[in-house]
Amino acid sequence: MDPEKSMKIPHVIVVPYPSQGHINPLLQFAKRLAAKGVKATLATTFYTVESIRATNVVVKPISDGFDNGGFADAKKEDIYINSFRENGSRTLSELIEEYEKTDFPVNCIIYDSFLPWALDVAMKHGIYGASFFTNSAAVCAVFCHIHSGALTLPVVIKDKPLILPGLPPLNDCDVPGFIKAPESYPAYLAMQMSQFSNLDKADYVFVNTFQELEGRVSMSYRILE
Repeated sequence: MDPEKSMKIPHVIVVPYPSQGHINPLLQFAKRLAAKGVKATLATTFYTVESIRATNVVVKPISDGFDNGGFADAKKEDIYINSFRENGSRTLSELIEEYEKTDFPVNCIIYDSFLPWALDVAMKHGIYGASFFTNSAAVCAVFCHIHSGALTLPVVIKDKPLILPGLPPLNDCDVPGFIKAPESYPAYLAMQMSQFSNLDKADYVFVNTFQELEGRVSMSYRILE
């Protein structure tokens, strides 16, 4: 390929949280980008990299600090999350620097919203950073209301459903379990809330949904409000 031509092709690194429910939607999004002529690289942990095969999408490893066994080696959620932040930031930055020496420098990082530190890496390198929410828009909206202070924990739903702007009435079975019992999974709750920690600095926000399914939930407005 002509180097001058390749320099004009946008290159996006997609960074999922390394569990199947997060890898799948971001991998599918990377495939769609590749189909539109974008060079797409999926950066995932050493433990998961060999299990991913995708036509037209390059798969590269970054480190979570537990390269042989992933989360199973960490054993505790907070240990794993902190290790992934430290090691993932470093190795993602190294991957960007590696591509800077090629005809395809990275223009943008699209990162799982569970990994807000990836935006810091993008800003460090002066490239675009886009958060991708893998949860439904409705679930994201619930956590956004908690983040804004409009909804306090624990959420108690008894005789009447929970009413939140932009959402249908929510009964007890409709809301995530650990917002009713926040002490049950404190590390995961903290990770959910960290999605909004620097979201106002992101260049773009993507949500894993579509208009016909969740048209009533205006995420672009609710998250940034």
